[in-house]
Amino acid sequence: MSTPIVPPFTAETATEKVRIAQDLWNTRDPERVALAYTVDSRWRNRDEFLSGRDEIVRFLTRKWQRERDYRLVKQLWAWTDDRIAVRFEYESRDADGQWWRSHGNELWQFAPDGLMAVRDASINDYRIEPSERRL
Repeated sequence: MSTPIVPPFTAETATEKVRIAQDLWNTRDPERVALAYTVDSRWRNRDEFLSGRDEIVRFLTRKWQRERDYRLVKQLWAWTDDRIAVRFEYESRDADGQWWRSHGNELWQFAPDGLMAVRDASINDYRIEPSERRL
C-alpha cells in the first residue's frame, strides 16, 4: 500500500501529510492507522519501542482503550526530503473520568512509497479540569 503524498516533501505536501495523519489518528481505528506505516515500521512512543504493524495495532488498541474521548491536533514543525517533525497536543479522559492534556513532538521518516518507516515520539501529560479543555 502506498500513499499519494510521497517524498521529497514541499511545505504544502508536508502540511497535507500532517493533516492526513491527524485525521487518521482521530478515527481511533488501530487497524486503519497502522496501514499508514511500513510493515516493518519502528516506533519509540514514550518509553515503549515497537516494530511492525502488528505491534502498532496492539499498542494503539491499548492506548485508545485507556485514553477515552481522545482528540488530537498536530502542527507541522519542520521537514526535509523524507522527514517531517510535528508538535502535537491531545486530550483524553481516563476510566475514572479524569481529563488529561498531552503535549509532544514526533519525528517521522518516510519510505519512498510515502508510508512512515520511523516514528519517534516524546510526550508529556498533565491533569486538566473539564472546564480547561480546548479540543
